[in-house]
Amino acid sequence: MSIPPMQSPASSSAANNMIAALLEQRTGQQIAANRAWRIETALKPLLRERGLNTLDELVTQLMATRTGELSDMVVDALLNQETSFFRDAAVLDMVADAARELQAETPHKRLRIWCAGCSTGQEPLSLAMLFEERSVTNPGTQPEIVATDISLGALARAKSGKFSQFEIQRGLSVRRMMSWFEGNGSEWTANAELVRKVQFRQQNLAGDPPPPGKFDIVLCRNVLLYFSGSLRKQVFDTLFSAVRPGGMLVLGAGETVIGQTDQFVPSDRFRGFYHPAAPKADALRKAG
Repeated sequence: MSIPPMQSPASSSAANNMIAALLEQRTGQQIAANRAWRIETALKPLLRERGLNTLDELVTQLMATRTGELSDMVVDALLNQETSFFRDAAVLDMVADAARELQAETPHKRLRIWCAGCSTGQEPLSLAMLFEERSVTNPGTQPEIVATDISLGALARAKSGKFSQFEIQRGLSVRRMMSWFEGNGSEWTANAELVRKVQFRQQNLAGDPPPPGKFDIVLCRNVLLYFSGSLRKQVFDTLFSAVRPGGMLVLGAGETVIGQTDQFVPSDRFRGFYHPAAPKADALRKAG
């Protein structure tokens, strides 16, 4: 994809604006003006790697290059990959409870879970551990977990199952660390069995269709915060197309469907979650 046009990277402010525009063009994610400091902080390692001193020099290279490799590196570095194991653990416990109830309704059908914006994989791996520990379904029929992210770098890390000592200690009990991971110095590696429980795929919520098939539960937590209002509505359309009737949508603590879309409504059954809205009466009449 081409770099947003700009006459000259004459100032740091102009460089910030161009880099922010590149991120939004490629991913739909916005960087608020009061968080522009994130740009330089996130790109410092890339600047050092390429022997550059300023963002203006980086922008000059972006404008001069004929390939998208540098643009990919910039975008990947700017993506917010903040995550941790068992983040908002009470929410994941409720997901496991909902999965058990949904499975009881269709005991011969394997549940399907989609984790959208999975970053480096801690959320879907946490769910895989939780489902196994709580025996959500019969042995051998644990829910199918599909996890997607736009960042190939994050997905590569997720697939490797390798985490630092800091990452492994964020949210994991000693029991889970010892049960599901193997330590080697400051690096911990998830058991291959655990990683195999998750299908990691690249997907851009801002433009790509959802993974094939319908899902019983979709988690899209702390992703919509970075989108504009119009793009958020488009993403809700994508999420709606992926949830089966009777299924659930799980958002982050600071996110809601209220005032954003009429395709999802708060669930009476699972507090804090959302389910697809029932078809409107006029649509039903037309269908009939």
